[in-house]
Amino acid sequence: MARFASQDRSDIGLSPFELKFKGQKRSDISHLRLFDFDAEHLEELTLQTIDEALPFQEKDSVSWLNIDGVHDAHLISKVGELFELDRMVLSDVLNTTSRPRVVEYDNCLYISIKMLRYEEAKNRVHVENLSLVIADRILISFQESKGDVFEPVRDRIRNRKKKIRASNSDYLAFALLDIVIDNYIYILSVLGDRVESMEEHLLKEPKGNSLEKINGFKKEFNFLRKNILPAKEMINALVKVDSDFIDHDVVGVHLRELQGNIAQAVETSESYREILSDQLNIYHTTISSRLNDIMKFLTIFSVIFIPLTFIAGIYGTNFDNVPELHYEYSYFIMWGLMAVITLFMVMYFRKRGWL
Repeated sequence: MARFASQDRSDIGLSPFELKFKGQKRSDISHLRLFDFDAEHLEELTLQTIDEALPFQEKDSVSWLNIDGVHDAHLISKVGELFELDRMVLSDVLNTTSRPRVVEYDNCLYISIKMLRYEEAKNRVHVENLSLVIADRILISFQESKGDVFEPVRDRIRNRKKKIRASNSDYLAFALLDIVIDNYIYILSVLGDRVESMEEHLLKEPKGNSLEKINGFKKEFNFLRKNILPAKEMINALVKVDSDFIDHDVVGVHLRELQGNIAQAVETSESYREILSDQLNIYHTTISSRLNDIMKFLTIFSVIFIPLTFIAGIYGTNFDNVPELHYEYSYFIMWGLMAVITLFMVMYFRKRGWL
């Protein structure tokens, strides 16, 4: 599947309210996990059906429903019925190829962003869509596949960390977004270390696969940029949004922290893209310099042998009357003359710095 643009022909012309999964299916089964907590108690459940979440809507505690696997349009529709979500929200959840954005509805705030994962063995970045629905004391998160990326947040809840246990669903949403953006910076640092380590080798002795590596990294950083820049736009919009579901007195400072982190990620991405362009120039310059050295050596070698070939050519002619041929020491004189010419040319080239 194309990494920079993706559109199925059958999706062209569909109504924006159509509940159809769009994207690459990443799991066969949907998993439902629920955390219900406040400052004093915690209940952690694995749900078999979405109906089991119904009783938690009436509680005063914060409920976090995490759904891994968004390919099941029927399940997403049931979630919409249970929590009375706008059909546009459900359509956006099912469209995993959409740009990150933040949209306010009557009874919720919808946020989508791309989660990135680096596969070191293949030197490749994978992307997954994350959708968050923030309502009063309820957060619903939708992931494409099951993973442990949010386990640090779950551990903070389990370990009774005061801030997250005493806050509302908006702070929980911030904690998840913070994990996503921190992961951006981590991936950039891992790729960046590998990019910087190539520069020394490029200056000393570029290998045959150096060009392939540089182009591979350029492709990954372009892919990162494609996903991080829209995330920056979304975070900037989230900081400015005036919504009843975001208490800026509580999470405003944290959202501005996110804004700074995503700006750092964008700047780092741009810096490494420039470094890769410089490395590409270094590679071509180094290869050209080595080629010039080889050509210079071959040229000097050829120039030295031109007068020697000239002398050998004269005495290799088939004229009957070549006086030197009958002289007793002609052969040795010719070799001596060739040696003197060769020595003189080598010394001259050394003096001029050509050799």
